[in-house]
Amino acid sequence: MYSALLSVAGAIIGLLALGTIFALLRPSNSKPLFSLGKAGETGQASGSGTARNDDVRVFSGLGRLRIPLSNSSTLVLSIAFPYSAGDTAFTEELAGKIGEFRVIASDYFSSLPAEKLVELDEETAKQEILGRINAGLRLGRIEALYFSDLLIIEGTL
Repeated sequence: MYSALLSVAGAIIGLLALGTIFALLRPSNSKPLFSLGKAGETGQASGSGTARNDDVRVFSGLGRLRIPLSNSSTLVLSIAFPYSAGDTAFTEELAGKIGEFRVIASDYFSSLPAEKLVELDEETAKQEILGRINAGLRLGRIEALYFSDLLIIEGTL
């Protein structure tokens, strides 16, 4: 038993030594021999350690908004938008302004008269909210908004 364990330990030490020698002899700018999963497709720029500028993601950090309306109904809404994950400063600004974005959307919808809510023009609402959000941003601009879960729950008096 002892000799079997010694043989396994010797084989492991031998493999480590061969791997170390191989790594030292390879050029410093060579690519990995293999990668596990999608490691080669992570959006990393070569050698920089940052995400590529064309790595577009969807920001959905506002969550589901429940906005009380003027006619005692409640609007349930989720807002999302695309952003460039490569721009870390802008991404941090977006994360820091989640509360402001929620207030902007709540203020817009709660200020609409009840008759406007019945025939809500979604594109106009998106453009108005987008303009208000972009007015508060300094490091970038949001190009489009997506609404989901747009639902009006009738209230009772």
